[in-house]
Amino acid sequence: MSLQAPLFLLLLVVAPVAVGLYVGRERRARRGPAAFASPAMLPAVAPTRPRWRRHLPLALYLLAIITLVVALSRPQVAVSVPVDQARIILVTDQSGSMAAKDVVPTRLAAARGAAAEFLKKVPKRVQVAAVAFNQGARVIQGPTTDREAILTALSAVTPKGSTATGEALKLALKVARQASLPRRRPPPAAIVLLSDGKSVRGSDPLDAARAAAKVHVPIYTVSLGTPQGTIPKKLRNGTTGTEAVPPDPLTLHRIAALSKGQSFAVGDASRLSAVYERLGTQLTRKRVPRQITAGFAGGGLMLLLAGAGMSLFWFGRVP
Repeated sequence: MSLQAPLFLLLLVVAPVAVGLYVGRERRARRGPAAFASPAMLPAVAPTRPRWRRHLPLALYLLAIITLVVALSRPQVAVSVPVDQARIILVTDQSGSMAAKDVVPTRLAAARGAAAEFLKKVPKRVQVAAVAFNQGARVIQGPTTDREAILTALSAVTPKGSTATGEALKLALKVARQASLPRRRPPPAAIVLLSDGKSVRGSDPLDAARAAAKVHVPIYTVSLGTPQGTIPKKLRNGTTGTEAVPPDPLTLHRIAALSKGQSFAVGDASRLSAVYERLGTQLTRKRVPRQITAGFAGGGLMLLLAGAGMSLFWFGRVP
């Protein structure tokens, strides 16, 4: 919770002052009868006064004052609301290492399946675009609400080549910042980057992450695969061996951190689908401030009425 006018909280100094004055008055009220009669005669001279009941209405008044002062400071809380006009760019690595079978059936096939789960969680009005990359990057589907178009574009991607993550992020950021209509501001956007290897071509992906942060486009990275992942490799003697293709979660974590996004590292298809489902829900909501002044004001008035009602019921008057 935050306050839009916190200086009004200075009025809360009234509360301890009021408590001090009330305690002083009670002490003087107890000393008064003792000055005119002995302790043995006090019950006859000064009948017993109600104990806790006479304090309760005033305690409610005090709580009401505190609550109303907080209302004056205009409190607000952040709430999560849907963002129907958002744009999400799916950036999928299609380098040769995506053919590794350490993620069943292959890394690339698992990525396609996770993308399908992701699209189920994204509201229909949210635009989604798809970028595929290896040593170069290309838009395989522009921003659209047609989910089948995205899945069809991803199904045509095959693993080959090396990795140029920086070029992919630069292209994705360009797509994210395109306005839907002339003279309109770009919609809120986010990038979801799935990669399984270290960038070895093109520009530095960390520079792209810094550029994304400047325009408030977070990058959510998913590092796919296990350190034991391998792909077939033809050797010089004509035989076939294997090449290790471990993921690079450290770089992807730095990309996410620099762009104010989040990073995930997954080693199996079920975990990848879970991450994509989570992102599908998370990226289409935003935190916005909502004032709760009326709630505090209403609570303060209710406390005042409760204190007055108790006083009238028990003592026939309102202090």
